[in-house]
Amino acid sequence: MGRYVIRRLLQMIPVFIGATLLIFLMVNVMGDPIAGLCGDRQCDPATATQLRREFGLDKPVWQQYATYMGNVFTGDFGTAFNGQEVTELMSGAFPVTVRLTVVAVLFEVVIGITLGVVTGLRRGRPVDTGVLLVTLVVISVPTFVTGLLLQLLLGVKWAWISPSVSSEAPFGELIVPGLVLASVSLAYVTRLTRTSIAENRRADYVRTAVAKGLPRRRVVTRHLLRNSLIPVITFIGTDIGALMGGAIVTERIFNIHGVGFQLYQGILRQNTQTVVGFVTVLVLVFLVANLLVDLLYAVLDPRIRYA
Repeated sequence: MGRYVIRRLLQMIPVFIGATLLIFLMVNVMGDPIAGLCGDRQCDPATATQLRREFGLDKPVWQQYATYMGNVFTGDFGTAFNGQEVTELMSGAFPVTVRLTVVAVLFEVVIGITLGVVTGLRRGRPVDTGVLLVTLVVISVPTFVTGLLLQLLLGVKWAWISPSVSSEAPFGELIVPGLVLASVSLAYVTRLTRTSIAENRRADYVRTAVAKGLPRRRVVTRHLLRNSLIPVITFIGTDIGALMGGAIVTERIFNIHGVGFQLYQGILRQNTQTVVGFVTVLVLVFLVANLLVDLLYAVLDPRIRYA
């Protein structure tokens, strides 16, 4: 196991460099960030030259990337064009988005897997049909429609919640935004768990456990569920990074100043340092999440061994 983890960590290095290089190149072709600093007026040539020199934009792209990566390994993600350190923006945005992601993942795990197990064990019955219809509707409706509808009903019409989230964004205020963020993924987790449970019900090891006279609950939890969760864990693991980086719509609806909000502002203002810095951290989140998912395989299925 130890050698496998070390090998995976070493494999992360070229993936991390390749992903960040691709993002760096894509962001640098978005447009001229210096032109955005001058507003509607065209920048004075001397001022534009000074700003490019100050932010290192006068150097070749490969040299800018090499300088950026060298600074990243020392914990320096650069300075935004407004003079604020990117790490300072991260310290305010990531804790909020992490809490929002935790709430969303809890909804996926608790509600999604529970509904998937229930419908998988009762395939073809009315409860199965009803859940499938509901999940299909959730998948079909865009997230911004779901968010605005819940905000209108729960926050404005019925006044059960605050229409927007405060700057501290405690867990209590993130329940509804977390549900909105997790809605589509929750539907996929439900359908994926249902399919996996229904397929594994007919497996030989499940029939053997039933023939031995084991209690139904133990058969489901110890045998059927553990093996059925492997594709579900894979989906949830890859979804963590997607939830953190794809929360732009949800954070805009509920006025949450998290990662999605900062990415939106960075793209809108062509603030390349902010966009590249935040995406770099999200790449690391994806890599670590995938490693943890692979390690969980061995926990769920004892037949899986890593050398």
